[in-house]
Amino acid sequence: MGKKRIVTTEGKEKGDKSDATKQQTVSSKKRVDSGVLYVQSTYNNTKVLLTDTKGNALIWSSSGALGFKGAKKGTPFAAAKVGETLAMKAQTLGLKEIDVVVKGVGSGRESAIRGFISKGVNIVSIKDVTPVPHNGPKPKKPRRV
Repeated sequence: MGKKRIVTTEGKEKGDKSDATKQQTVSSKKRVDSGVLYVQSTYNNTKVLLTDTKGNALIWSSSGALGFKGAKKGTPFAAAKVGETLAMKAQTLGLKEIDVVVKGVGSGRESAIRGFISKGVNIVSIKDVTPVPHNGPKPKKPRRV
């Protein structure tokens, strides 16, 4: 008719979970004071990634993940929305300040950063790591007639 419970001398029943394990599961979210925000902006999309200072990814988002489709993904409005939603998630982590690394030539470069800082996060530095070709594209072959 059910399990028999063995009562120990302390008054706790065998098989009960202690309070220490309950506290650990509540504080499983990582607390971060500073991080690095990577913004990759192309003509077709804007991707934003938030990492800690060591480079471990914490949260990310893109304009395609928010539901924008087609040519609307590459707009500054979509990039601003990506920055705002990422900032809302970053507030739960306790983020205070960020370094920004921007890559790409799309129109959402600046607006993604503006959307992120609109929620009250301080920017320490902005770095542009857009790759630049040093010798240009390969020329066409001569035409054979």
